[in-house]
Parts: sequence; structure tokens; C-alpha cells
Amino acid sequence: MQVFYIVFILFPLYSSRTPACPRRCSCDLPRRVQCYRVGEMPKEIASTTRRIYISHSKIKMLQVTDVLGMSYLEEFVLTCSGTESVENNTFKALGALRILELWKNKLRHVPSSLPPSLEVLKLGDNLISILHESDFEGLKNLRVLDIQSNLILTLSFITLSSLSSLQSLTLDGNDMESVFGSSHLPSLKHLSMENNKLPSFPASFFTSLHNLLFLNLNGNFLTDTPPDLPKSLLSLKLERNQLKMLRAGDVKQLANLSELCLSENQISSVDGVQYLSSLTRLELAGNKLQAIPLRLPATLQKIDCSNNLIRQITAQEFRNLQELKHLFLDNNTVATFEDGALQKCTLLSNLALEQNLLSSIPLSLPHTLARLDLKGNSIQRIQEQELSNLRHLQVLNLRNNKISSLDYSLLKYLPRLRYLYLDGNPWNCTCDLLRTRRALMAKGTEVKGGQCTSPTESQGEAWMSSQRILRVCAHHNLYAADVGEENGKKSNVDETFSVRGNTDDYYDYEID
Repeated sequence: MQVFYIVFILFPLYSSRTPACPRRCSCDLPRRVQCYRVGEMPKEIASTTRRIYISHSKIKMLQVTDVLGMSYLEEFVLTCSGTESVENNTFKALGALRILELWKNKLRHVPSSLPPSLEVLKLGDNLISILHESDFEGLKNLRVLDIQSNLILTLSFITLSSLSSLQSLTLDGNDMESVFGSSHLPSLKHLSMENNKLPSFPASFFTSLHNLLFLNLNGNFLTDTPPDLPKSLLSLKLERNQLKMLRAGDVKQLANLSELCLSENQISSVDGVQYLSSLTRLELAGNKLQAIPLRLPATLQKIDCSNNLIRQITAQEFRNLQELKHLFLDNNTVATFEDGALQKCTLLSNLALEQNLLSSIPLSLPHTLARLDLKGNSIQRIQEQELSNLRHLQVLNLRNNKISSLDYSLLKYLPRLRYLYLDGNPWNCTCDLLRTRRALMAKGTEVKGGQCTSPTESQGEAWMSSQRILRVCAHHNLYAADVGEENGKKSNVDETFSVRGNTDDYYDYEID
């Protein structure tokens, strides 16, 4: 009774020292406040709060009094709230502030007098048009600066020269037309200026970026590879520009480069890639290549040359690519594929050849293949020697070819086949196909498509699911075992092997 009396007396005192959580906010024990759809900056936030998150609100202006006395505040995030301005010195006294995020608002300027403790500053999706050197004065600890999707048309990198600790700089989507000045950012590792309107860079722009690892210049107006790229680069992205060629002098110093992305340009020739001794990924889709570049580095694991003008594939182009795992040659004009052209690629698991002019499956493909896409070619027959080496194949896409029959005996060469795409072919649905049907069912292969075009009475039906075709063949004393087995198990073939129109391609499936 005495203990209860003490608790009863002390409880009001404890409650009076514990500030109430502001309306439309939630507060938890680690001194974190989260607010949603508030009409103004909450006034009841405790001075001991360490993290404040406010989103989808209506806070037109931030003032000094909104965060006054919050000496413990480490993180302040205000997003999607229509904020147009920040009063001078609002954050100046917050000596513990490390993270400041004000993205998706209507700010026209970088907040003034930011504290030197700041490590992350994100101001994306605002209306900032000019950066001043004074905006970043004293920010010796800033590691991340994100000013993407603003209105910065031109930028002098001298403005950022005081950011000696900056590691990541994002300037995407500003419609920038020019950058100038030396970029004295000794700690910078990640630089992204994607989706701007940059036609070129000054000759010495990248010279001092000795620690730069990732450079993203996708979606600009570049006609040449930027000069003097740093040797430290691991990833270089130049997609969606106006490049016409790659010269050896542009990249030969990039011995550490692992990823080179040049898709959707106007490139007709590639030179110097042989110097990239660490390259594992080469993206060249959507260019004007008429052949696979020669002397590719042996370290490559992925090559994408889709959507080009390539007419033939030869063994010479792939003789040194023993590490290659993924090869995309779709949407070209490949009519000639040399026998054994990929035989040296002993790790190849994914080969895309759809939308070409092949009349047959290439011979002597690597036995490691797990996925083979031949959709949209002119293949009429599937032959034994084409499949005999593909014992690890799990996905075979034969859509939109000219195949009318498929011998069941060929399936013994594909013991691991899980997905088979057959639609868009002129299937002749004779009773011979029922053996193939039975073999596929026994494997548990998921078959998509297979509509009959002949004979006339079977047009539009799918030979993998048609009960009528099964009954017709049984009526002529053909494949009665198939009928008896399926009826005996009371299996519903239509459910197991349904015809699925407009289904996703095999890339959406997880393959072991």
C-alpha cells in the first residue's frame, strides 16, 4: 500500500517532465519524431529529440524558432511539404546535426550558415538555380551532396572546392548546359550528372579527381568521351549520348575499369577496349555496330550488343572470352553463326538471339547454357545435333519461328528443361505430337503456347492442352496409353498446361 502511494504521488511529476507528442506525429523511445500531413512545424517537439521526419505537409517556411534549442538533433528530414524558404541561420546553432534532407519542396536557395557538423545534405527536387561558394563554406565534414532535379543550368566547380571530405555528388536532371573550373574534390568517389544537356567537359576537368570510382554521364549531349578520365575509375556510364566511336586514347589508362556502359549512342567502331584489363561488363546496345568488337578483354562476364547491325558471329570474336556468362545479341540481323563460335565460352549461361535471321539453332553451343532465346527467327526444324550438348538448359524460347513439329526423342537431350515457349509457330497437330506432349508432362516442363494451324479441324487449339485431339488419336487406336494414363489420374491437362497469351518472357524467371 505504501509503495502504491509513492508511485501515485510521483507519477504526475514524471508526466510533467515528459513532453507530449505533437498532434499528427508519432514519437518513440530513441527520441525520434515522425509527422505526417501537419499544417505547420510542430511546436511541442522535445529539445532532446535526435531525429525529426516530416513529410507530405504544408510548411511554407522554416524558421530559427522551429528548431531553437535542439542541441541534440542529429537528423532533420522535411520532404514533400511545399517549403519555399528557410530563414537565415535556422540550422547554424545545431552543433550535432549530421543529416539534412529537404527534397521535393520549393526551395530556391541552399539554406544559409549550415553547421560544420553536417555530413549529408540532400536538396533534390527543388527550384535551386544557382550555387554560391558561401553556401558550402565551413562544411569540412560533408560527405554526400545531392542537388538533383533542380534548375542549375551552369556550374562552376570552384563553388564546391571547400568540400574536402565530399565522397558523393549527384547533379542529375538539372538540364545543365555547361560546367567549368577545376574540380578540386580530393575525396570524391561517386559523381553523377545524368540527364543534363552537357555537350563536353573542359580538358582538365577530371584531372584532380584521383579517387573517383563511379562516373555517370548518361543522358547528355556528349559527342566524345570526356578527356583525362582518372585511372581510379571502376564504372563509366555514357549511355544515351551522341558518341560515334570509342578511341583507344580515351580509355587506355582505365586499367581498373570494371563496367563500361555505352548503350544508345551512334557508335560504329570500338577501339582500345583491349587495354581495359579489369573489364567485366560491356554495354553496347542500341548503336550502329556491324560486328562484335575484336580483341575484347578476357575478363568480360557480360556483353550486350543487342539492337545493332551485326550480321554474323565468328569464333575469332569470342576465342579469349572464357569468363563470359551473359551474351545479348538480340535485335540484330544475324544470319550466319559459325559452328562452335562460342565453344571457348565455357561459363556461358545466358544467350539471347531473338529477333535475328537465323534459320537454325547454332551448333556446338556451350554445354553450360541455362537460357537460350531464339524468338523471332526463321527456324523451321529442331535437329538432334543442335540440342545434344545442352543438358543444362532450363529455358528455351522458340516463339515466332516457323516450326511445325517437335520430335519427342529430342527432349532426352534437355533433362533440366523447365520452361518452353512455343507460341507463334505453325504447328501441325498430328497424333505424333502427343508423344512430345507426354514427354514434356513427364518432365514437368511448363509449356506456353503451341496453337495448331493444321489440320483445319484443330486450328486455334493448343496441342499441349486439347482434350479433343487426345480423343481423336485414341479413337484411331493411337496413344491409348496416354489417354488411359491421364484419365486414370483424373488430371486436368488444361490446368497444368494452359495456353498463356502475352506472358512475360523467360527473363522474369529465377533459374538455378
